[in-house]
Amino acid sequence: MELYEALEGRRSIRKYTADPVPDETLQKLLNAARMAPSWKNSQCWRFIVVREQSRKQKLAASLPDVNPCKRAIAEAPVVLVLCADPQTSGRQDGKDYYLLDAGLAMQQLMLAAHAEGLGTCWVALFNEAAARPACNIPESYRIVALTPLGVPAHRPSPRPRKELGEIVFNEVWGNPLYK
Repeated sequence: MELYEALEGRRSIRKYTADPVPDETLQKLLNAARMAPSWKNSQCWRFIVVREQSRKQKLAASLPDVNPCKRAIAEAPVVLVLCADPQTSGRQDGKDYYLLDAGLAMQQLMLAAHAEGLGTCWVALFNEAAARPACNIPESYRIVALTPLGVPAHRPSPRPRKELGEIVFNEVWGNPLYK
């Protein structure tokens, strides 16, 4: 899959088939995440691969009922838990870069998954304290996000995106580069 096709075609998937994710494909996705840039090359992220049903159920229980990914976390063939060490990454001007570092790694994984015909969904609405024991995560690490991973049971339509003129400014704030 061509890069721009992957960027434009990736969707948040919340329903999966029961088809397993092959180990060699999973390794390719995790390697794509490993290659992500990070603050001073700190590589502060860690991924936990969860396939065991009881652990997936515990992770799903950490999501509120209003989260549309609750069922996907419980039923997808694989759930990935993205963790990061805030102390390993940088902090500058009150900004904690572990969140950005982890997000870059997850984005690369999600794009690679899409290129492999798999679906993912960034999940950040969960109770970290409730999710932590499911995978025995050390206190020094934060759980940044979860994603179900598997073969999509459906492909949703694209969501609306803002026009470039709304988000890109020329020289000064509010002066659109593109109209």
